[in-house]
Amino acid sequence: MPKTWKYDLDIAKYSRQIAEDPSNFRAYKERGNVYFRKREFDRAIADYTRAIELDPDYFLAYNNRGNVYMQTASYSLAVADYDRAIELKPENGMPYNNRGFAFLLMGDLDRAEADIRRSLDLNPANIYALNSMAEVHAAKGDAAGACRWLKQAIEKGYNNWSYILTSPTYDAVRASDCFVEIMRNKKPPDSAHRPARHHSKHRPRE
Repeated sequence: MPKTWKYDLDIAKYSRQIAEDPSNFRAYKERGNVYFRKREFDRAIADYTRAIELDPDYFLAYNNRGNVYMQTASYSLAVADYDRAIELKPENGMPYNNRGFAFLLMGDLDRAEADIRRSLDLNPANIYALNSMAEVHAAKGDAAGACRWLKQAIEKGYNNWSYILTSPTYDAVRASDCFVEIMRNKKPPDSAHRPARHHSKHRPRE
């Protein structure tokens, strides 16, 4: 993880860009991304909101602000932002998976599964959506289904073992034979195909 000084340097850089051009909505989004990584969520929300005020059709600002709302358990606000992101770019699978995970945490498993399936229809290789589908089946108590989807995610490169080990979304199937086997057989990620590690499912998009 980058040091705090790296975050501060990036914040200073984007702050200069904003000072030079207060209408630079991309700079607000970029600074919001840094605040997100720094876990300064109020400041991230403020910057994404300003980016949206400057460009009401800015897809990434809605998606990324939704991700911040997820971190603060403001799920209804997150869903509203993902709704707008989907309206702007219905061919992009990312906000479907994000909204699906929000529905999962809200306990609406049918809508969660529908959204995540739509995300996978748009991008079958999306390892995060494959993992999300595993979590939906785990929430249903379907250990076999959860393990099947999780294995697919791992085979395609998903390697956030810390998340799998600790996320409450897997608690219902954690003691199942197939889940125990997956954890026993986990392998170090292939350095040639290594997605970034995150303790959260969500991260700012560039």
